[in-house]
Amino acid sequence: MAGTSAGIVAGLTAAAVGAVGFLAYQASAAAPAGLRGLPGPSASPAVAATKAPRDKRNPTALPIGSGRGERVVYSVDDDRVWLVGPNGRVQHTFRVRPGSVDPLPDTYEVTSRSNAITGTDGTPVEHVVRFTSVGDVVVGFSAAVGETVSAPDPSVKTGGIREERRDGEEMWKFATIGVRVVVIR
Repeated sequence: MAGTSAGIVAGLTAAAVGAVGFLAYQASAAAPAGLRGLPGPSASPAVAATKAPRDKRNPTALPIGSGRGERVVYSVDDDRVWLVGPNGRVQHTFRVRPGSVDPLPDTYEVTSRSNAITGTDGTPVEHVVRFTSVGDVVVGFSAAVGETVSAPDPSVKTGGIREERRDGEEMWKFATIGVRVVVIR
């Protein structure tokens, strides 16, 4: 009797794994054509998944281990962005307000940009710089148009990382298609 129970459990487990694989295939095949083939995280991660060391005397200093060369560095834990020139010097740094969906720590590239659109939360935004997606949520930087911006509704999945307008202008000039975006903790 014990052998029969083990066989049934093994059979059910195999069926469940097969069903999950099939559903994953269906989901990827059903993705809109515009989203298929977008670059994901790089094959050679330049950043460890652990929190990058910080300079305790200067919290706005570029974290050690955030990569080399020209790049945008975004810390999901510190809600801060650094725009780093090809010489490795920080050209601009600023605080941001993340959406409800965070990208995973890794190295990405800017994949698309929009001068002005309406965000997933219904807020008019400008200087949109997109670099990845998490599930069906596109993640990128943007600046809200207008004086006041309310806190994001936690029930709405949004990957909009909001900047002040002046910071959004700097991001827009710096982060063109193909520029690396390094996400750290």
